Amino acid sequence: MALVWNTMRIWLGVMWLQAGIAKIWGAENPAFMHHGGAGVAGFATHAVAAYSWWGTFLHSFVVPNAGWIGILVAVAEFAIGLSLAIGFLTPIACLGSLLLLFTYVMSGTASVCAFYALFAIVTLSTWRTSSWIGVDGFISGYRQRHVEPKMVRQEETPNVVVPDYVASEVEETPVPVEV
Repeated sequence: MALVWNTMRIWLGVMWLQAGIAKIWGAENPAFMHHGGAGVAGFATHAVAAYSWWGTFLHSFVVPNAGWIGILVAVAEFAIGLSLAIGFLTPIACLGSLLLLFTYVMSGTASVCAFYALFAIVTLSTWRTSSWIGVDGFISGYRQRHVEPKMVRQEETPNVVVPDYVASEVEETPVPVEV
């Protein structure tokens, strides 16, 4: 199953990478990285919020701060995608993915969010196995081969000191011998 979990993690990472690259260097660059975050402001202004308090949050916080939020979204999507694709800090990347998906769903965008969330939850719950092929797996393997054996060797040879009073309290009892 490790191969399946790794494939899910890498696929999800590539999807986030594509979204981040489009926002940083691609067609969506002007809307997110320039023009005061016009893409984020437009998204927040026209969003059909799931709850009234979320709509208030979008209009009172996100729209006025759209410039830096647009850059944050673009960089976060790229970083999450890169992290998942190479298998580095997988649990943190999955949590970041779920956080972004939460904000998208709360703002009225469903599209592929549920599918991405399913993959992120599965990857998060199987992160040790789903990171088997990746940087996390390499680091774990290195630690198992080099760091943990040194710790075990130190624990196997403890320095035990027996106080003199313990040794003096032991009495030798003669064993009867039959002839």
